[in-house]
Amino acid sequence: IKYMKTVFVNGIFDILHPGHIQLLKFARSLGDKLIVGINSDRVTKILKGEDRPINDENIRKLTLESLGYADQVVIFDDVRIGNIVRELKPDILVQSDEHTIEQIRQIDGLPQELEIRLFPRVGSFSTTSTIKKIRGEK
Repeated sequence: IKYMKTVFVNGIFDILHPGHIQLLKFARSLGDKLIVGINSDRVTKILKGEDRPINDENIRKLTLESLGYADQVVIFDDVRIGNIVRELKPDILVQSDEHTIEQIRQIDGLPQELEIRLFPRVGSFSTTSTIKKIRGEK
């Protein structure tokens, strides 16, 4: 029996851009099953401000499911990922390289045995900059 490796990646995934797609492709390549966690609308407002998300959590979930990278998309209502990671027990966690592996482990109280892989941020893509562009802001 082949052991399946489960990968978990999380984010808001409000307005998809090339950076999101490359993140999902990278995460998908690391294992047999990819679970994508998306922040609830309530948590997105805490993290990004009252005018976010642009797309509600059900639309974001449906959009990610339709791309074909994720085997499962879960909405979680927590600012930190520690609880959802302990619940899902993935083999590998993918995070952006904004923080070191040790910082990620400490911030979210993650187990030492969890493999954490860093994804290098792609160019200057961001949902926030896309929204600013739509609004005609710099």
